Amino acid sequence: MSALRPIRNLVAASTRLCRSSPSLPRPSLRATKTSTATRAFSVSPRSLEDKTSLNVTLARKLNDELEYEVRTAKETGSDGTPDFLKAFRKEGVWELHDTPGNDEIFLTRKFGDESIRVMFSIADLQNPYEDEEHPDEDPNKEPPPEFRVALSITKSGDPGALNADLYCTEGTFQPAIMSFYKSAKIGQELSIESDFARRTLYAGPPFEMLDLALQENFGQFLQERGIVGQLAVFVEEYAKWKEQREYIQWLQDVAKFIEA
Repeated sequence: MSALRPIRNLVAASTRLCRSSPSLPRPSLRATKTSTATRAFSVSPRSLEDKTSLNVTLARKLNDELEYEVRTAKETGSDGTPDFLKAFRKEGVWELHDTPGNDEIFLTRKFGDESIRVMFSIADLQNPYEDEEHPDEDPNKEPPPEFRVALSITKSGDPGALNADLYCTEGTFQPAIMSFYKSAKIGQELSIESDFARRTLYAGPPFEMLDLALQENFGQFLQERGIVGQLAVFVEEYAKWKEQREYIQWLQDVAKFIEA
């Protein structure tokens, strides 16, 4: 996943083949009776009354869930600004860019003549990584969340961009692939056109296929720029905190819509 590739479409270390879906059955060309169609689309006063009753039930359930989540947030102290976020901002190393309602978060910083951007998404909390290499592990044990992180580095004196697809889990970053683009616009721009351009270019070998010494050198290169365990912990904590806030807002919005 280069920084400009949609975060949910990371380039995996191995390519998977897409299966084509089976053909859908053809709809019947036999005409139905008019009386049957009329009955199917008729709406009686009774059905409208039931619909209103269902709306009330749904709205009540949404508000019950909302009340529970708000109460839990107050009890755990997550309804305000958490201590980990205050500490992160106080350090002043990274600048946080988070738009309410969006599931993607950006972190940016300067390092000499370099501009560094980190991007991750709370969607990974809803789509946990499935470990296919350890099928014998306890299925009742919830696996730790694994976030796909897109890193992009540009320099004022070079037109290109060095991107890295990283996995973040349990306070560590694991590189998946290092990609270089001769155009920083292609390497960083979040657009359909740039994403298509990146897909047609050579992205580089899987990180694990590199020489061990080269892997170590790249690891030191990233650590020097702040891609360290402390940042990985922040990514995990912030994603969980934001996801909870977005869920509460979702409950409020849906309940309001149902009640309108």
